[in-house]
Amino acid sequence: MISSSSIEWTKVYEELTDRGYSIIPQVLARQECEQISNMYYDEHLYRNTIDMQRYRFGKGEYKYFKYPLPQHVQLIRETFYTPLSLLANTWMLNLGSEITYPRSHMELTDKCKGNSQSRPTPLILRYEAGGYNTLHQDLYGDIFFPFQVLVVLSEVKKDYEGGELVLTSQVPRAQSRAEVIQPNQGDAVIFTTNFRPVKGSRGFYKATMKHGISEVKRGVRYALGIIFHDAA
Repeated sequence: MISSSSIEWTKVYEELTDRGYSIIPQVLARQECEQISNMYYDEHLYRNTIDMQRYRFGKGEYKYFKYPLPQHVQLIRETFYTPLSLLANTWMLNLGSEITYPRSHMELTDKCKGNSQSRPTPLILRYEAGGYNTLHQDLYGDIFFPFQVLVVLSEVKKDYEGGELVLTSQVPRAQSRAEVIQPNQGDAVIFTTNFRPVKGSRGFYKATMKHGISEVKRGVRYALGIIFHDAA
């Protein structure tokens, strides 16, 4: 796994602020991606399995890990949280919010527990041909961290086609803008969980963001979702 010190966080901050997402190439090596994908079939690792079609979330399946999290999952959660907490606090300050985020991820999960949010939220997703995920936000409770991470575990064109990440942004009194991106195996996409601050003539305002997955045209697509806050 890539180290935090090798990530250009200044560039990541700029991209998150300007467009609501940032792609970090090759966070995980091919072997690590395959190792995590193979975890999908070890039922002892999960607290819950969701059939997306049943809940009208789309078509596919995902599984929430239970505590203790697998090593790679926990490491990504901790490694990415601390540098992202700096930008999160800057965003809250710009928006005039009193919300502050602690520097360590353990402190955030402790804060979640105090609000009856104690269920882990990292998950692994599997889509076959015809699978997709509708536009949504992963909030899970009153306490939520403004960023999350998606790591693609399958190789584009070799393992699957389609299945692009779709991000939409909506500002007040305007139509939504959509952006479609296709990260490859091992790439991590950091994107906003709920909104990003946009500077206007009268200060900052919120641009609401949602995300989803376009239809997988062929093959099978696995991905790892890292959400930093826990669920109620």
